[in-house]
Amino acid sequence: MSLNVAMIGCGSISGIYLHNITKVFKEIELIGVCDLIRERAERAQKEYNVPNLYETMHDAFADPDVDIVLNLTRPYQHFEVTKAALEAGKSVYSEKPLGASLDEGIELVRIAKEKGLMLGGAPDTFMGAGIQTSRRLLDSGFIGEPVGAAAFFNCRGHESWHTDPDFYYQFGGGPMFDMGPYYITALINLLGGVSGVCGMVRTTFQERLITAEPHFGEIIKVNCPTYIHGSMRFDSGIIGSIWTTFDAYASQTPRIEIYGTEGSLSVPDPNCFGGPVSIWRPEDGHWKEFPLMFPYADNSRGLGLADFAKSIETGRCARSDWHQTLHVLEVMESFTTSSDTGKYIEITSKYNRTKPMDPAYKFGILD
Repeated sequence: MSLNVAMIGCGSISGIYLHNITKVFKEIELIGVCDLIRERAERAQKEYNVPNLYETMHDAFADPDVDIVLNLTRPYQHFEVTKAALEAGKSVYSEKPLGASLDEGIELVRIAKEKGLMLGGAPDTFMGAGIQTSRRLLDSGFIGEPVGAAAFFNCRGHESWHTDPDFYYQFGGGPMFDMGPYYITALINLLGGVSGVCGMVRTTFQERLITAEPHFGEIIKVNCPTYIHGSMRFDSGIIGSIWTTFDAYASQTPRIEIYGTEGSLSVPDPNCFGGPVSIWRPEDGHWKEFPLMFPYADNSRGLGLADFAKSIETGRCARSDWHQTLHVLEVMESFTTSSDTGKYIEITSKYNRTKPMDPAYKFGILD
C-alpha cells in the first residue's frame, strides 16, 4: 500500500523531490502539484506525469485522495500553508524549518495534536549513509564517551549565484534558519537532545547587492542575523558549539567533529546524504576513513517523507516528526534570544533519539 502526496510549491528544491518520489520511494505516490506560479506546476506535472494540477493549495487540501501534504514553500510561508493543511484534516511533511519562529512551530504542533494528525519535516539528510554510519561508530564506542562537539557552516551568501536570493535575508532566513537545521538535526541524532544554549549574533551588512541574474543589480535589505555563534549543553552533559555565517569568504574548518575520551569523529556535511566518515584514535595517530555502512549516500531528499508515510501506516514514530523539528526550531531561535537578552536559555522542548535506520530493507522501502 502507498500513501498519496500533494506537493505545494514547485520551486528549485522540488526537482529532487519529484524525481525521488516518482522514481525511488515505493510506498508514496505523488498525485498532485500546486504552485503560485502555475507554469512551474505545469512543468512538474508534465515531466513527472502527475495526475492532478491544483489551482490553489486549498483545492489540494480538499481532495479526499490526499493523505499527506508536502510543503515546499519558502520558509516564511511554511506556517500559513501547514496550518491551513492541518485545519483541513491533512497530515503535513514540511521542508525546513517547521516555522519561521518558535511561536509558529508551537501553534502548528498544537493544531496537529488537537486534530490527531501527523506533523514532521526536513531535513532528512541525517537518515542517509553518512550520518547513520557516524552514529553506528559513535554508539559502538569507537571514540569512547563523547564529551564535546563542534559544527561549522560558512559562505559569503547567496546573492552572487542564486536566482532569487532575497528570502534568505528575511524573516525565517539567515544562515542559522537556512543551514542550521541540517547541523543541529545531525547533532541531536548523534548526541541526543539539547537542554540549554547561549548565543551571540550580528548582522554584518545591512544591504546585499545581487550579482546573479535575473535580479542583477537589485539591493536586498537584510532583516535577519547573518553571523550566529552558539553554545549548546546537551541533556547528556556534552558541550557543543555551532557557527553559521553568510559573512565569510572562505574557511578551512570541518563540517562537524565529535570529541570523545578515546578519539575523535569527523562527520560529513549534514546537507548531504553521503560521506566521508573518519575517526582519529591515539593508537593510529592519524585519521582513518571508514566505509559507509548504510544505503542512501546519494541525494535522497524525500527519504524522510517516505519514512513519515510508513509511520502513518504502521503507527511507529516517524524519524523526522514534530518532536525533532520543534526541538531544532527552539534551539535555533534561542541563540538569538540569548544574544538579545545576554542570558543562558533553557530549552523547554524534549527530544529523544529515534531508532537508527535499518540497512537490511530493500532500497526505496522503509522499515
